[in-house]
Amino acid sequence: MTKITLLINCDDQSGIIAAVTNFIANNKGNIVYIDQHVDREQNIFFMRLESEFNQFDMTTFKVNFKSVLADKFKMKWRIYDTEDLPNMAVFVSKYDHCLYDILGRYNSGELHVNIPFIISNHNTLKPIADSFNIPFYHIPVTKDTKEEAEAKQLELLEKHNVDVIVLARYMQIVSSKLIDKYPNKIINIHHSFLPAFVGAKPYHSAYKRGVKIIGATSHYVTEELDAGPIIEQDVERVSHTHAIEDLIAKGRDLEKIVLANAIKLHLKRKVMVFNNKTVIFS
Repeated sequence: MTKITLLINCDDQSGIIAAVTNFIANNKGNIVYIDQHVDREQNIFFMRLESEFNQFDMTTFKVNFKSVLADKFKMKWRIYDTEDLPNMAVFVSKYDHCLYDILGRYNSGELHVNIPFIISNHNTLKPIADSFNIPFYHIPVTKDTKEEAEAKQLELLEKHNVDVIVLARYMQIVSSKLIDKYPNKIINIHHSFLPAFVGAKPYHSAYKRGVKIIGATSHYVTEELDAGPIIEQDVERVSHTHAIEDLIAKGRDLEKIVLANAIKLHLKRKVMVFNNKTVIFS
């Protein structure tokens, strides 16, 4: 049996849901999940559908879907075989909390993905990669070597047919070369103090201001720094009783959880992006 996930967006118009469900039925498919959303402000229709087939040919389905439905409704659409295992590269620097969390979930089978390698601009976290038997590539990045470093990164990404990149506290700005190659496929994580508390020690700055809420944000990377489509966020209240160390610890816990949830949403094809905004299906 083949299980597919179908993602659709187009201008909202009458008859889309009926047309899609009838098409699945006429192709002897069984719908096991369907959800839809209409952005009233922009008049855009979004749909996510999962369906099972006893007999299925991906090429034939795509050709027929395009000619029968997609062209008629002027759809933007993507289809995935649910059993396909995406390749996910992980970029890191020196912070280890997100990497440990990702690899722990990966090792336990929680993440439906293959991690072919880890890239870092430092050697600090190589022992962690080695302990999980994942290849580790040290690619230093300086102002003078950034272009050369990104060329090496792209070579590895293409060689291993990488589908998604996770910046697990990778403390470098990703250039347009990678972003253009992987649009809405590079996932980042950072604290939610931006833009109020920038710099190397945001928790120290937040502590001095007496903040009452700390949080984390995971989003797709765009050329505008830390302003890409948001996938997942979470917050936790703090008070004057918490020391700087408490804020940092709570922040790192939030970062791990938020990033893991964002990765899972992406891998399960539950995220749709339109005009720098996301629709997240439950």
